[in-house]
Amino acid sequence: MARRTADWVLPEVDTRRANVARVYDYLLGGTQNFLPDQDAARAIAAVEPNIRAMARANRAFLGRAVRFLAAAGIRQFLDIGSGIPAEGNVHEVAQQASPGARVAYVDVDQVAVAHSRAILAGNQNATVIEGDVRSPETILGHQAVGRLIDFGQPTGLLLVAVLHVIGDADDPWRIVARLRDALAPGSYLVLCHATSEGRPEVAQAIEKVYSRCVSARGRSRSRAEILRLFDGFDIVDPGLVYMPQWRPDSPDDVPADPSRLWALVGVGRKL
Repeated sequence: MARRTADWVLPEVDTRRANVARVYDYLLGGTQNFLPDQDAARAIAAVEPNIRAMARANRAFLGRAVRFLAAAGIRQFLDIGSGIPAEGNVHEVAQQASPGARVAYVDVDQVAVAHSRAILAGNQNATVIEGDVRSPETILGHQAVGRLIDFGQPTGLLLVAVLHVIGDADDPWRIVARLRDALAPGSYLVLCHATSEGRPEVAQAIEKVYSRCVSARGRSRSRAEILRLFDGFDIVDPGLVYMPQWRPDSPDDVPADPSRLWALVGVGRKL
């Protein structure tokens, strides 16, 4: 049985089954999660003890990528699959680097959306909507997104740790292509995706845990499959690499075996 439901949780939110955003929140040390989320995280950690380090590495990559985009002149960001707010949110990083930067968050989880709304209250340059990455047209046409994102200008599109919970049947390549086509030239795609490269047996074991415990279906993918998501983008240096290898703040931040943090990341510029 889940712990007492907090006042901010909407009645329609199902706290009896683990949710990807809340599992991630727990792995980052957050408090916006429930017993099923904690149980799922512990089950994953039993298969992959590095899972907490992976969550932290993913968060650190996101911050570095947003700073890179801000330095490249990007002033508006569309973050799909944004999750539950944690320290170093996209709007915090972007607006610190460039005051006035605009951020639209999108997540399918109502808990993530409720918390984002509370955090963003009073911030006229950031908003959040409930939306599913599998319905890109709905996201692109949403009034709140259109208020902040001018698709005639370069945009930072963030798809960080979201597409690996999308199964092949939903065609993630089509989803990214539809979003890409809405972006102006000079826009950027920031991507993080779990990979089966190097440790396929671990990837398969975690997929089984997810299918049993978490209200999402998806799979890790090969390097070639992930590279296909960058069709129409020119991948910037250092290319498609493991999370700690992407423009680290210090060489000491890269472990001896970065493949143990088994997600590939990259940033591409629309041609």
